[in-house]
Amino acid sequence: MSDTTTIDPNAKKLIVFLDCGDTIIDEGTEIRDDHDIVIQANVIPGADIMVKTLAERGYILAIVADGRAQSFKNILTQNGLYDYFTTMVYSETVKASKPSSRMFKAAIGALDLSEQDCSRIVMVGNNLSRDVKGANAMGITSVFLSWTPRYPKLHADESEIPDYTINHPLELIDLVEKLNDELG
Repeated sequence: MSDTTTIDPNAKKLIVFLDCGDTIIDEGTEIRDDHDIVIQANVIPGADIMVKTLAERGYILAIVADGRAQSFKNILTQNGLYDYFTTMVYSETVKASKPSSRMFKAAIGALDLSEQDCSRIVMVGNNLSRDVKGANAMGITSVFLSWTPRYPKLHADESEIPDYTINHPLELIDLVEKLNDELG
């Protein structure tokens, strides 16, 4: 990832926003230092292949995650995934957490998109009350990754109902291809 966001003119039309914890990284493997920074963690089986495959197929990927910037830099670098993302938006720097629209708007702005582009963005995450609720409020297609046992799998109200549910990170590849094809 570079400080200057450059969008590949040949990139696929669909944009993929990804949460990190229990979407790419297994939160159960996190090791934190005395300052609560994650210094080590493992990927969810298949999540690394999912990220690399989507990037290699020309999709623009963005991290939209709650947490400390240094934690994400540590774990994504350690697992060889840091450079696959065009931009990364963290709650620490935005000063808001999902489902706040500020998180999604920050990612949209970092990619030089507008809110009119929300219909061609998908948000993939493990948390119905943050990832799905926030995406739904913005008109972004929500994808719930139900892999983790750490978070509720039932929505609290209609605002948390995902557009799609997948059980494993590798399922995202075919879903993203289908949604991109539907954009024409």
